[in-house]
Amino acid sequence: MPTFRHGKKTAVLFNATDMSPYLNEATTTQEIETAETTAFSDDDKTYIVGLADGTISTSGMFDSSAGASDAVLNGMIQQDDNTFTVYPEGVARTNRAVLSNGALTSYEVSSPVADVVAISAEIQADGGLLHGIDLTGQQIVSASGVTTEVNNGAATTSGALFNLHVTANDRDGAATIKVQHSSDNATYADLVTFTSVSASTTTGETITSTGTVNQYLRAEHTLAGSSGSVTYYVAAARR
Repeated sequence: MPTFRHGKKTAVLFNATDMSPYLNEATTTQEIETAETTAFSDDDKTYIVGLADGTISTSGMFDSSAGASDAVLNGMIQQDDNTFTVYPEGVARTNRAVLSNGALTSYEVSSPVADVVAISAEIQADGGLLHGIDLTGQQIVSASGVTTEVNNGAATTSGALFNLHVTANDRDGAATIKVQHSSDNATYADLVTFTSVSASTTTGETITSTGTVNQYLRAEHTLAGSSGSVTYYVAAARR
């Protein structure tokens, strides 16, 4: 029996910001170029697939407050290395996620006379859009530890892409966040390590691995300092 989802649960994270409270639409688009291979004597056109591409389109409400939608999108328009994650089912471990790293190519503010001031933004993925999973859910941590593992059912051999979003941080020491993998859910090894997050700093980062990604994945967070917490999300997409 089909299992449907309501769009109200969708979550959208850009770099260090949860954009969900400002947005009411998010569209992820995957495309693939085709090259025609039709030859003499063929009765029908034939094609082979070529390069993949991907974009994210979002729209919502304008907010000029510090750290809100206008400031975030204005700050991204001149950067070519941004981290984007869309959670169509909402944020929860093992839910689906769409990951990309790329550039915000347009930001539009519209002011209708009889409606709310609105925004729209277009993102061009660098390296395409990858479909993966929410590896951690929302983690609000005040001590070092690991997240619950996610079981892929089997190892893969073509690497993976991982997105980190640290959206809140009042920790008085640095935070180190890693993705670890295991073949037996008993012994784990580091797979990728994100850049150390300084005290009271928020950030977003995309990082890739190559080669084998074992069956089980989890995140590890190591916190320096003595007080405060860090809020973070990690999504993973195997290639």
